[in-house]
Order: sequence, then structure tokens, then C-alpha cells
Amino acid sequence: MELHPILFLYSILQWILDKLLSPTPPPPHATLHRPRIAIIGAGLTGVSSASHCVGHGFDVTIFEAGDEKSLGGIWSQVNNTSGLQIHSIMYRFHPSVRWTSGYPDRHQIVSQITQLWKRYGLQDRTKFNTRVTSVYKDKQGRWIINDPSNGRFDGVMAAIGSCGDPKMPHISGQESFKGEIYHSSKLDGKTARGKKVLIVGGGASAVEALEFVVHTDAKSTSVLARSEKWIIPRNAIIDTLLAFNIFGQETIFSWIPESLLRIFFYRDLNDLAPPSTGLFTETPMVNSDIFHQIRSGKAEWLRGDIIGFTETGIRFNHRAKGVPKGGPGREELVEGDMVIMATGFHRPSLSFLPKECFQDPYQPPNWYLQVFPPEHMSICANNCTYVNGIGAVGNYHIGIYTRLLLMFLVDPLARPHEYWMKRWIDMTTRLKSMAPTGAFDFFTYSELMYWFIFCVAINPFRWKWALFVFFGIGDAIPLGVVRGEDRVRNGLGLKKGFVE
Repeated sequence: MELHPILFLYSILQWILDKLLSPTPPPPHATLHRPRIAIIGAGLTGVSSASHCVGHGFDVTIFEAGDEKSLGGIWSQVNNTSGLQIHSIMYRFHPSVRWTSGYPDRHQIVSQITQLWKRYGLQDRTKFNTRVTSVYKDKQGRWIINDPSNGRFDGVMAAIGSCGDPKMPHISGQESFKGEIYHSSKLDGKTARGKKVLIVGGGASAVEALEFVVHTDAKSTSVLARSEKWIIPRNAIIDTLLAFNIFGQETIFSWIPESLLRIFFYRDLNDLAPPSTGLFTETPMVNSDIFHQIRSGKAEWLRGDIIGFTETGIRFNHRAKGVPKGGPGREELVEGDMVIMATGFHRPSLSFLPKECFQDPYQPPNWYLQVFPPEHMSICANNCTYVNGIGAVGNYHIGIYTRLLLMFLVDPLARPHEYWMKRWIDMTTRLKSMAPTGAFDFFTYSELMYWFIFCVAINPFRWKWALFVFFGIGDAIPLGVVRGEDRVRNGLGLKKGFVE
């Protein structure tokens, strides 16, 4: 079959990125001697972080609460019809990932995670059915996961993500409903053909549920949302431009992209655009098909509050635009014979980390670079403290965060001191003091890149690590310099840092 020219160029780009930036997998059953790192979670982030570690000679052990079917994290739990809402060029969680389409489905995503896990020999380094309940230090300052039988580690990478078990709230009168009720992640094998479907929720899960019911020929679909969320086009160029806001917050210029979206994207459906909430305050939904379904009459989007179930549907308080949640509206019965609860997922808890990591005001996400608790620079909560943002997902930052941790572990002069980690948090909080959200509750990818550059640039002893941190290139030369620095410190009677 002839390959589309765009896909052909995309495959070449992926091949180049793989050859230039992918660390070399270790030989089978290799013994790795650099600092040991415990990685908690075998999802997309955990597997990607582990591959970066072993590719640079660092030993790892992955602890996963579920069995091998849990490999892939949240992607192992969702529907087979689930897929990316953003373009795959913005979802490159590792340089070696090879996408065959712009918007791959669940099967292809899990397949890429599994291939990465095998390519870097992580099978023998993964402990399944091992739920982490505590992380603490021994007398020598080495990390222990649960108990000493699991070994001792120099660093900890929490990679449990932001989506755990499905969130399935109970709604008044639910037992009386005569139709079917499913969570949006449990739709495999189900059909909405010829049914009147009610979707409870207005976030990303609702978009996915809407795609499911439309493509299975539902008779009608009503989305019952409590509030408006920004919706942006499924267009990698537009999404990238929006992420160029380096301030990571609403500014005096934010009205420009917001107005353009209303004029050229929402058009006649401007009533669905948030009346006062800024674009740069919470994660927007990325979809170009929603408005088409509404305009064609296949779906309707209702704003209001759920009152309760009846035998034939849901009693709904339909509010006008701008009326807050729980405000006055017109009560109506929205009839349906199938309800999909697009109510999202519970956030996994980081409570297994030492309690000093949660002291106010330096609680997650208010950590150094959002992921390093100031009390312990050897802990990195990679992709766990994310709240809201705009930009690529896992494109480069998983690897950069991982390599920052590696740099901190092997180079004593590059390590951040607790005092300066807290001062950086304070500085960023002051810089974003006018933001409508907390300083770390929302960020753009451009702001994230600024954080990384500032982190490396502020300390001259980190300059030698710049290529390694940003691209994974050339760790041998910095390590050689560190050994020289260790010899100098030894000669001066200073404490020797752990190198290998």
C-alpha cells in the first residue's frame, strides 16, 4: 500500500530522533553498577524513565501494584476504542517510539510501551503485584521500598501518574433507573445502537464517550456538563502555538487566542465557550469533531446540575451561560436508556513518600521544578504532580526529569540544596502571583522548558551536563569531570561524592 507523503516524512523524522536520542539498550542480563533507582509504577512514564536509566548504565527496579496486564498504566485500563486526542508528534514519551498514525489508538500505545519495556530488558527488573506503601531511608541514607528485602536504592522515581481507578459516583435515585449505566472506561463490548444516551460529565472522558456513542449509531446523545471547558482544535500547529505562552498563565494578551477560537472554531456555538474562565487556567479538551456532531444534530451539550435519576432518565437543572454551579436554572427531565458516567479517575496517592515531603507551603505540586520535594532531591515524582497545562504530553520532559535526577545522584556539585530549591519555588510563586490559579496548578510546555534551562544555567557545575540533560547525549565526559572534582575534594579533605 502506498504510504502517504506526510506519514512518510513523519516516519523519517521518528527514525532520525530514534538514532540521535535513544540511549543504547544494555546487553541481556547486564550487571549495571551506577546508582540504583527505584521506579514506582509500570505505566508509560515508569517504563520510559526506566529505559533512560538503564540506557545510561543505571540500575533500576520497577515496582508495579498490578500484574503484567497493568503494564502501560492508565492505557491498560481504558477502552480499545480509546486513543490520543492530541497529535502523536506531541506524545513521544521516548525517542525510540514509532507511531504509524497521527492519532494512535489504545492498542498501538500499549504496544509501544510494551516494546520499550522489552527493548531495554526491563522484564527482569520489574516486580509486579508489589504495591508500594512506604519509602524511607536506612541509617546510611539509602532508600528502602516497603522493607529491606526489596533492596536499597540511591534514588526514587515515583511514576504513578495522575489517573488511577475509575471514579464512579453514586447519584440519588440511581437504583430506580431502568436502563444501563457504565463508566466511560468500561465500554468494550457495549453498543449504543438505537439508544438514547446520556453522558454525565464534560471533560476529556465525555469527549471519548461521545465519540463512542456516535460511532455506534446512537439514536441521540445528550452531554450533561456542570460547566464549560475550553475546546481547542485537533491541530498540532495550533496546539503548539498555544503552548508558546512562556508565562504559563493568563496575560493581558490571552484575549487574542481566546477571541480567535471563538470566531473561527466555536463560531455559531459560542454559547459553549467559557464566559469568564481563561484559556490558560486549566487543561483544554482537544477535539475537532465535537462541534460537528452538535451541528449535525447527533448530540447536544447541556450545561447544568444533576438532580437525580428517574426510571426513564435524569432530572437536570439546566443553567444559562455564566450562571455558576448550583445556581438557578430550569429543571427538566432528560430521557435516556443508557447512561455513561464520564466522571474521570481517582488520582493515585503519593502518601508512600516521607511525610516531610508534604509540609506546607511546599506540598505537591509546589515542589522544585514541580517534581522534586525540597527535602529530598533524590526523589522525583515524574508526571505525578501534574494538575493542568497546555502542550506536548511526555514529549521530552519525562527524559529530562529523569536525567536531572541522574545528574543530581552522580554529581555532588550539581545537586540542589534544600534552601535553594525552596527559594526557586518562592520565586516562581511570586512571578505568578497574579495568575488566577496556583503557581504550579497550571503551566505551558514553554514555561516548563524555561524551568529546565534556568535549572541548568543557574549552576555552572551543571553546564557540563547540558547536552546530557536536554538530549541524553554524552554522559561520559561529565562523569570524567566529576571524578576529577572528587579527587580535588578528597585532596582538600571534603566528603567524596558517590559516582559509580
